[in-house]
Amino acid sequence: MVQIPSFPECKHAVVANLAHQTDQALLTLFQRQPEAGQYFLAIFCRYSPIVYTLIQHSARSPVQANYLFALTWRHIYHELRGLDLHEMEGKGEAAAHQTLDWSETGDSSSAQPATLQNWLINITAVCINSAQLPPTESIHYSLDQVSPPLWCYLEQSLSQLAPLQRIVILLSQTFHWSKVRISAYLKAEGEAISMEELDTILQSSYHLLKERLPEDIQSVYLPDLEAMIPPSSEEEAMA
Repeated sequence: MVQIPSFPECKHAVVANLAHQTDQALLTLFQRQPEAGQYFLAIFCRYSPIVYTLIQHSARSPVQANYLFALTWRHIYHELRGLDLHEMEGKGEAAAHQTLDWSETGDSSSAQPATLQNWLINITAVCINSAQLPPTESIHYSLDQVSPPLWCYLEQSLSQLAPLQRIVILLSQTFHWSKVRISAYLKAEGEAISMEELDTILQSSYHLLKERLPEDIQSVYLPDLEAMIPPSSEEEAMA
Protein backbone atom coordinates (compact mmCIF):
# COMPACT_ATOMS: atom_id res chain seq x y z
CA MET A 1 0.00 0.00 0.00
CA VAL A 2 1.35 3.40 -1.02
CA GLN A 3 1.87 5.77 1.89
CA ILE A 4 1.35 9.33 0.70
CA PRO A 5 3.53 11.86 2.56
CA SER A 6 1.70 14.63 4.35
CA PHE A 7 2.64 18.25 3.81
CA PRO A 8 1.84 20.61 6.73
CA GLU A 9 1.84 23.60 4.37
CA CYS A 10 -1.34 22.26 2.76
CA LYS A 11 -3.21 23.11 5.98
CA HIS A 12 -1.95 26.70 5.98
CA ALA A 13 -4.53 29.46 5.62
CA VAL A 14 -2.82 30.65 2.43
CA VAL A 15 -3.72 27.34 0.77
CA ALA A 16 -7.08 26.86 2.50
CA ASN A 17 -8.28 30.23 1.19
CA LEU A 18 -7.82 28.96 -2.38
CA ALA A 19 -9.72 25.69 -1.95
CA HIS A 20 -12.74 27.04 -3.85
CA GLN A 21 -10.71 28.03 -6.91
CA THR A 22 -10.91 25.89 -10.03
CA ASP A 23 -7.81 24.37 -11.60
CA GLN A 24 -8.05 26.81 -14.50
CA ALA A 25 -8.32 29.77 -12.13
CA LEU A 26 -5.26 28.64 -10.16
CA LEU A 27 -3.29 28.15 -13.37
CA THR A 28 -4.28 31.57 -14.69
CA LEU A 29 -3.41 33.30 -11.40
CA PHE A 30 -0.08 31.46 -11.25
CA GLN A 31 0.81 32.66 -14.74
CA ARG A 32 -0.39 36.23 -14.25
CA GLN A 33 1.11 36.78 -10.80
CA PRO A 34 4.63 35.31 -10.86
CA GLU A 35 5.50 37.27 -7.72
CA ALA A 36 3.02 35.13 -5.72
CA GLY A 37 3.75 31.53 -4.75
CA GLN A 38 0.40 30.53 -3.27
CA TYR A 39 -1.19 29.43 -6.56
CA PHE A 40 1.51 26.91 -7.39
CA LEU A 41 1.42 25.78 -3.77
CA ALA A 42 -2.35 25.22 -4.03
CA ILE A 43 -1.90 23.16 -7.21
CA PHE A 44 0.82 21.14 -5.50
CA CYS A 45 -1.37 20.42 -2.47
CA ARG A 46 -4.30 19.44 -4.68
CA TYR A 47 -2.41 17.02 -6.89
CA SER A 48 0.64 15.83 -4.95
CA PRO A 49 -1.16 12.59 -3.86
CA ILE A 50 -1.78 11.58 -7.49
CA VAL A 51 1.75 12.45 -8.60
CA TYR A 52 3.34 10.68 -5.64
CA THR A 53 1.24 7.54 -6.18
CA LEU A 54 2.35 7.29 -9.81
CA ILE A 55 6.00 7.80 -8.87
CA GLN A 56 5.98 5.46 -5.88
CA HIS A 57 4.96 2.54 -8.09
CA SER A 58 7.93 3.09 -10.39
CA ALA A 59 10.76 3.90 -7.95
CA ARG A 60 13.10 1.31 -6.50
CA SER A 61 13.32 2.89 -3.05
CA PRO A 62 11.50 5.52 -0.97
CA VAL A 63 14.54 7.79 -1.19
CA GLN A 64 14.52 7.64 -4.99
CA ALA A 65 10.75 8.12 -5.01
CA ASN A 66 11.00 11.28 -2.91
CA TYR A 67 13.79 12.66 -5.06
CA LEU A 68 11.94 11.93 -8.31
CA PHE A 69 8.80 13.44 -6.80
CA ALA A 70 10.68 16.68 -6.12
CA LEU A 71 12.30 16.69 -9.57
CA THR A 72 8.92 16.12 -11.19
CA TRP A 73 7.33 19.06 -9.39
CA ARG A 74 10.34 21.18 -10.29
CA HIS A 75 9.69 20.29 -13.94
CA ILE A 76 5.97 20.95 -13.52
CA TYR A 77 6.72 24.36 -12.01
CA HIS A 78 8.63 25.48 -15.10
CA GLU A 79 6.22 23.92 -17.61
CA LEU A 80 3.14 25.48 -16.00
CA ARG A 81 4.33 28.98 -16.93
CA GLY A 82 3.52 28.36 -20.58
CA LEU A 83 0.69 25.82 -20.28
CA ASP A 84 -2.48 26.65 -22.24
CA LEU A 85 -5.25 24.14 -21.56
CA HIS A 86 -7.57 25.82 -24.07
CA GLU A 87 -5.00 25.36 -26.84
CA MET A 88 -4.53 21.72 -25.82
CA GLU A 89 -8.31 21.22 -25.92
CA GLY A 90 -8.42 22.54 -29.48
CA LYS A 91 -5.59 20.29 -30.60
CA GLY A 92 -7.24 17.32 -28.93
CA GLU A 93 -10.54 17.92 -30.72
CA ALA A 94 -8.78 18.29 -34.06
CA ALA A 95 -6.90 15.04 -33.49
CA ALA A 96 -10.13 13.26 -32.59
CA HIS A 97 -11.90 14.43 -35.77
CA GLN A 98 -8.88 13.47 -37.84
CA THR A 99 -8.91 9.99 -36.34
CA LEU A 100 -12.61 9.61 -37.14
CA ASP A 101 -12.07 10.74 -40.73
CA TRP A 102 -9.32 8.18 -41.27
CA SER A 103 -11.11 5.32 -39.56
CA GLU A 104 -12.48 2.67 -41.87
CA THR A 105 -13.55 0.27 -39.16
CA GLY A 106 -16.37 2.31 -37.73
CA ASP A 107 -14.67 2.47 -34.32
CA SER A 108 -14.85 5.83 -32.61
CA SER A 109 -12.19 7.43 -30.46
CA SER A 110 -12.25 10.61 -28.49
CA ALA A 111 -9.45 12.86 -27.36
CA GLN A 112 -8.49 12.85 -23.71
CA PRO A 113 -10.00 15.95 -22.04
CA ALA A 114 -7.45 18.74 -21.67
CA THR A 115 -7.67 19.09 -17.91
CA LEU A 116 -4.91 20.06 -15.53
CA GLN A 117 -5.16 16.66 -13.86
CA ASN A 118 -4.67 14.80 -17.14
CA TRP A 119 -1.77 17.07 -18.06
CA LEU A 120 -0.12 16.45 -14.69
CA ILE A 121 -0.53 12.69 -15.10
CA ASN A 122 1.05 12.85 -18.56
CA ILE A 123 3.94 15.07 -17.49
CA THR A 124 4.59 12.79 -14.51
CA ALA A 125 4.77 9.82 -16.86
CA VAL A 126 7.28 11.70 -19.00
CA CYS A 127 9.44 12.44 -15.95
CA ILE A 128 9.27 8.82 -14.80
CA ASN A 129 10.25 7.46 -18.20
CA SER A 130 13.12 9.91 -18.72
CA ALA A 131 14.49 9.85 -15.17
CA GLN A 132 18.09 8.77 -14.65
CA LEU A 133 18.24 8.65 -10.88
CA PRO A 134 21.50 8.28 -8.96
CA PRO A 135 21.94 5.40 -6.50
CA THR A 136 20.07 5.80 -3.23
CA GLU A 137 23.27 6.40 -1.27
CA SER A 138 24.15 9.35 -3.52
CA ILE A 139 20.85 11.18 -2.93
CA HIS A 140 21.00 13.78 -0.18
CA TYR A 141 17.59 15.33 -0.74
CA SER A 142 15.14 15.18 2.18
CA LEU A 143 11.44 15.63 1.45
CA ASP A 144 10.82 16.40 5.13
CA GLN A 145 13.30 19.28 5.15
CA VAL A 146 12.63 20.88 1.76
CA SER A 147 9.19 20.52 0.22
CA PRO A 148 9.14 20.73 -3.63
CA PRO A 149 7.43 24.16 -3.77
CA LEU A 150 10.00 25.63 -1.37
CA TRP A 151 12.79 24.09 -3.47
CA CYS A 152 11.36 25.69 -6.62
CA TYR A 153 11.12 29.17 -5.12
CA LEU A 154 14.45 29.00 -3.31
CA GLU A 155 16.13 27.94 -6.54
CA GLN A 156 14.42 30.76 -8.41
CA SER A 157 15.46 33.31 -5.79
CA LEU A 158 19.04 32.06 -5.56
CA SER A 159 19.37 32.29 -9.35
CA GLN A 160 18.83 36.04 -9.05
CA LEU A 161 21.82 36.48 -6.74
CA ALA A 162 25.43 36.95 -7.79
CA PRO A 163 27.56 33.75 -7.85
CA LEU A 164 29.51 34.78 -4.73
CA GLN A 165 26.29 35.51 -2.86
CA ARG A 166 24.87 32.11 -3.81
CA ILE A 167 27.94 30.17 -2.72
CA VAL A 168 28.22 31.82 0.70
CA ILE A 169 24.54 31.18 1.44
CA LEU A 170 24.79 27.54 0.35
CA LEU A 171 27.95 26.93 2.38
CA SER A 172 26.49 28.67 5.42
CA GLN A 173 22.92 27.35 5.34
CA THR A 174 23.12 23.99 3.54
CA PHE A 175 26.49 22.74 4.73
CA HIS A 176 26.53 24.73 8.00
CA TRP A 177 30.11 25.90 7.48
CA SER A 178 31.57 28.43 9.88
CA LYS A 179 32.63 31.80 8.52
CA VAL A 180 36.26 30.86 9.11
CA ARG A 181 35.87 27.78 6.93
CA ILE A 182 33.97 29.70 4.25
CA SER A 183 36.70 32.34 4.18
CA ALA A 184 39.40 29.68 3.87
CA TYR A 185 37.50 27.97 1.03
CA LEU A 186 37.04 31.22 -0.87
CA LYS A 187 40.72 32.05 -0.42
CA ALA A 188 41.65 28.65 -1.87
CA GLU A 189 39.38 29.45 -4.83
CA GLY A 190 41.15 32.75 -5.45
CA GLU A 191 38.72 35.00 -3.55
CA ALA A 192 40.76 36.71 -0.84
CA ILE A 193 38.03 38.08 1.42
CA SER A 194 38.51 39.37 4.94
CA MET A 195 36.17 38.31 7.74
CA GLU A 196 34.67 41.81 7.77
CA GLU A 197 33.97 41.60 4.03
CA LEU A 198 32.50 38.11 4.45
CA ASP A 199 30.20 39.45 7.17
CA THR A 200 28.95 42.12 4.80
CA ILE A 201 28.48 39.66 1.93
CA LEU A 202 26.58 37.18 4.12
CA GLN A 203 24.29 39.83 5.56
CA SER A 204 23.52 41.41 2.19
CA SER A 205 23.04 38.00 0.53
CA TYR A 206 20.47 36.85 3.08
CA HIS A 207 18.60 40.13 2.92
CA LEU A 208 18.56 40.00 -0.87
CA LEU A 209 17.33 36.40 -0.80
CA LYS A 210 14.54 37.48 1.53
CA GLU A 211 13.56 40.22 -0.92
CA ARG A 212 13.51 37.78 -3.84
CA LEU A 213 11.36 35.12 -2.13
CA PRO A 214 7.60 35.64 -2.57
CA GLU A 215 6.09 36.95 0.67
CA ASP A 216 3.46 34.21 0.81
CA ILE A 217 6.12 31.51 0.45
CA GLN A 218 8.04 33.11 3.31
CA SER A 219 4.95 33.18 5.51
CA VAL A 220 4.25 29.49 4.87
CA TYR A 221 7.74 28.01 4.98
CA LEU A 222 10.12 30.53 6.50
CA PRO A 223 8.28 32.80 8.93
CA ASP A 224 11.54 33.17 10.89
CA LEU A 225 13.76 33.81 7.88
CA GLU A 226 15.23 36.88 9.58
CA ALA A 227 16.48 34.64 12.40
CA MET A 228 18.37 32.50 9.88
CA ILE A 229 20.71 35.37 9.05
CA PRO A 230 23.98 34.63 10.86
CA PRO A 231 25.22 37.31 13.26
CA SER A 232 28.19 39.41 12.25
CA SER A 233 31.57 38.77 13.86
CA GLU A 234 31.07 41.90 15.94
CA GLU A 235 27.70 40.66 17.20
CA GLU A 236 29.20 37.26 18.00
CA ALA A 237 31.97 38.92 20.01
CA MET A 238 29.42 40.91 22.00
CA ALA A 239 27.26 37.87 22.73
